[in-house]
Amino acid sequence: MAEDENIDVKPTKRKSKTKKSKRDSKNSEDGSHREDELEVPTARRPSKAKRVSYSRISGTGDVEELPIREPEGNYRDQSKYYEGGDFQMVAENNGGEVVKEKNSNQGEGNGFMKAAQSQALRPFVIISSSYLLFTITDGAIRMIVLQHAYNKSFSAMQVAIMFTLYELAGVFTNLAAGFMGAKWGIKVTLIMGLTLQLFSYSLLFGWKDDWTQAQAIAYVTMSQMFAGIAKDLTKLGGKTVTKLVTPEEQETKLFKLVSLITGWKNSLKGVGYFMGSALIQVSYELALGVMMGLVVLAMPWAIIGLNRSLGTAKKKNASWKEVFKMDNSKLNWLSLARMFLFASRDFWFEVPLPFFLRSPSCQGLGEIRCPEFDCGTGAICGVEGFCENGNPGGGCGGLALERVVVGAFLGGYIILYGQVQSWTPQLVTGPLKQTPPNKLTEVLWGVINCLPTLVMWAVMTWSPSFQDYEVTGMTSWLVAAIVTFAIIFAINSSIHSFLVVNYASKDKVAVSVGFYYMSNALGRLFGTIGSGVLYTYVGDNFGDLIGHDAIAGFAACFLAGTVSSLVAAVITLKIDDHDSGLRCGCVTLVAQSSGTVNDDDDENDAINVKEGAVEDPERVEKI
Repeated sequence: MAEDENIDVKPTKRKSKTKKSKRDSKNSEDGSHREDELEVPTARRPSKAKRVSYSRISGTGDVEELPIREPEGNYRDQSKYYEGGDFQMVAENNGGEVVKEKNSNQGEGNGFMKAAQSQALRPFVIISSSYLLFTITDGAIRMIVLQHAYNKSFSAMQVAIMFTLYELAGVFTNLAAGFMGAKWGIKVTLIMGLTLQLFSYSLLFGWKDDWTQAQAIAYVTMSQMFAGIAKDLTKLGGKTVTKLVTPEEQETKLFKLVSLITGWKNSLKGVGYFMGSALIQVSYELALGVMMGLVVLAMPWAIIGLNRSLGTAKKKNASWKEVFKMDNSKLNWLSLARMFLFASRDFWFEVPLPFFLRSPSCQGLGEIRCPEFDCGTGAICGVEGFCENGNPGGGCGGLALERVVVGAFLGGYIILYGQVQSWTPQLVTGPLKQTPPNKLTEVLWGVINCLPTLVMWAVMTWSPSFQDYEVTGMTSWLVAAIVTFAIIFAINSSIHSFLVVNYASKDKVAVSVGFYYMSNALGRLFGTIGSGVLYTYVGDNFGDLIGHDAIAGFAACFLAGTVSSLVAAVITLKIDDHDSGLRCGCVTLVAQSSGTVNDDDDENDAINVKEGAVEDPERVEKI
């Protein structure tokens, strides 16, 4: 079939059983045509071919004729409507001859390059690649600032303030990004995000060693504001494009696609955490320069390869009134739950955890003479000849790890979290019969999310390992709790990421996703500020040479995370999305409502029965 043929794709109506065409009669005689099959009509207008159906090869090897809904434009540009198995496109060329074009999702040549060449999938490939490269730099900038500030003796509360505008900018940026994405398209928001990330990194070159702490806090906080804006502008495209390339009825496929891109994003953010910590061990300037190079690498593809109209909403939807229109109750409750869900992590992860891992033991500080005795990692020999805490504001009682090890610790957590998130549909919710998930699925996993932090609070408060400063026991408890939390939190986040895209209206998905991630940013802000207060001010202060009790402060952060997780689960109960019930493998915890279709079982058989589509009564009745 020639590439420049104008293919007019329209469905045709079923022929009446009482009025057979000549071709029907002939095929009925020799048995080659079944009564319930659709007929490929002859060309009424030879100048235009008509696409009427596609043939799918079923699991038994039979060829099934299925009607299709009517896409707009050339069917070659609508490949997203026909994903999910082997099929044949049926059309008539200019001469009236029937042409069948076979396409398969499986087999040779269906890799990254083929996806990049598809007009339907090209935006997904470009935006996802740019988003993933950006994510490395986003993780790195967090660790570069935090580790550099710790070395300059900033307290956890001061570092939390540095990240305040980073998180606060996300609150407003997600609202504005939803509007801008709906109004001007994903291309504009993506390029703006990459540009602002470069600007934020360039500002960090101006951080001077001779500044006062107040000057440094003000300057770094401002630079982090631009990084926060950049992150949320870029993230909008990465989250939105999954909805745009997935058919509305393919909810299970959408869940897998959202989980995949979100999981890989978080894994690469973990790589960024490690790279930032490793590079700053060599040079602060080197760390900044390498990350700027990655941002530059992502920009050309976004500029050249994307259509400006991608992701825009209908004209009546692209307005500030639409951004603040709170008519989607499911999305509103989910957004509020999301705020507390992410606060449950940031209460202890972003600032308290690296500070605790870096802080030295309290034992011997202010008492041991130096340089006769080694003060150990995290401690220094003071002017009075006694070992002192290198950063009293960071507390004492931690594991006293080097910067690279701290980066590897946090990076490993995020990589594990990201990979579990990527494979949640296949390894967790799929085998448990919870795909696609609903609000009940999230409530279940939200309650489970409380357990690791609750256990960690109890252990740090009463366990001999922490009370007697047994480093091996402390490390084992921390690793076990954090790994467990990473797995459970990843499942929660994967379910949330699917639900927001699923609840969003397709013609204004950028606005909906932007509003939802505004709540995400509020949760991070709430958790970051709260963690700085709790870590710094809970626990005894042992003096200027030693610092405060980091164990007590860190335990309080875990308790706050537990409460926040529980609140998120309770809020999720308010969402009206429980018709499909809740299963846990072969056990039914909540029965589904009568008449509810199981999307996971019938995903490949679903027909889009919408305005303009051809209905096959027998198949519709079946599903």
